[in-house]
Amino acid sequence: QVQLVESGGALVQPGGSLRLSCAASGGTISRFAMAWFRQGPDKEREFLVSVSRDGRGKNYRDGRFAISRDNGRNTLYLQVNTLQREDTAVYYCAGAYPDSDSLAPIQEEDYSLWGQGTQVTVSS
Repeated sequence: QVQLVESGGALVQPGGSLRLSCAASGGTISRFAMAWFRQGPDKEREFLVSVSRDGRGKNYRDGRFAISRDNGRNTLYLQVNTLQREDTAVYYCAGAYPDSDSLAPIQEEDYSLWGQGTQVTVSS
């Protein structure tokens, strides 16, 4: 049973940057398409960025979010730049198994493996 654990969330000022981590255990993240989602207060979970199993396919919400993977450490990362108050949310990593190795799904329902999230708060 693969488990995902997010970390790196913090209180930051507007305009700051943050790198979140998603550590996997019980399996390798290279088996899955991986993604980051977030859920703000009183909001639905929304897609941020994803990468396919073979790394050929990537999707992203906007250029402030960058996904990367260190297979040696079995860890996924999310770099977020120019944080604003509306970025305040719980950030989740997730894994999916699409039919194609080059697909990077963007819909929540395509992902079956989820971490518990890490809190990012942007405030001055």
